[in-house]
Amino acid sequence: MQARRLEPVIQAALWGCGALSIATTLGIVGVLAWESAAFFREVSVWEFVTGTRWTPLFASKHFGILPLVAGTALTSAIALAVAVPVGLLSAVYLSEYAAEPVRRVVKPVLEILAGVPTVVYGYFALLFVTPLLQRWIPGLAGFNALSPGLVMGIMILPLVSSLSEDAMYAVPQNLREAAYALGSSRLQVAWQVVVPSAFSGIAAAFLLAVSRAIGETMVVAIAAGQQPRWTFNPLMPVETMTAYIVQVSLGDTPAGTLEYRTIFAVGLALFVATLGLNLVSQRLRERFYRRSG
Repeated sequence: MQARRLEPVIQAALWGCGALSIATTLGIVGVLAWESAAFFREVSVWEFVTGTRWTPLFASKHFGILPLVAGTALTSAIALAVAVPVGLLSAVYLSEYAAEPVRRVVKPVLEILAGVPTVVYGYFALLFVTPLLQRWIPGLAGFNALSPGLVMGIMILPLVSSLSEDAMYAVPQNLREAAYALGSSRLQVAWQVVVPSAFSGIAAAFLLAVSRAIGETMVVAIAAGQQPRWTFNPLMPVETMTAYIVQVSLGDTPAGTLEYRTIFAVGLALFVATLGLNLVSQRLRERFYRRSG
């Protein structure tokens, strides 16, 4: 009887938690849309999307977001160049080669990387990785895109590895046994049977990693520099969209000004990009679970 009396209260509490998360999301989208609309009443959308100069805080103001997009794309591409192959190879090892006791130990240890604060990664990139790279690359600037990109790759490695391994581990065992019965080696089974069967889950892991890299803030804010450049040279200082938002938010820019509203326009562009990637990732995950189910 006591449990039955509490059930409506529990249901109401759960509904309230769900409604709160939805309301928070709608509030964020509403603020971004409202402030961005005020920004675009003064700045051309075409200039914002196609301009190659970003100097809203200077006397000569330009509002082309492409330098921030280039910095974000550059650091994210470097991170993915590290995380995707290493994460996929580690996932193949854990799923197809590692013994169960080894898997139970190695996977949690690998996932510890995801628990390290991002500010630690940022200073690690600035104070350790950059000086180390400068020994091999003399032209590398003190702030650059290469160092934070590499460290971001290490940071998102557990995401790629763990999700990809889960997808491969869920592949039915009878597919492996059928391939072995036809004379396939373990390597052939892993790369020609398991990986293609788990492709949807692996692709979802990659897209989530892209979203994580694009949305990273502290690593690039600390180690990449705050110089928006229309360049894809990883040896030069760059500024990402998230780093610019931090720069203005912590500066002396008065609230309500055009300069201040730029962070909402940049945030809206970042939100649209990550939302699109997450939607594609969700579709791929649903496709994977339908196939595995």
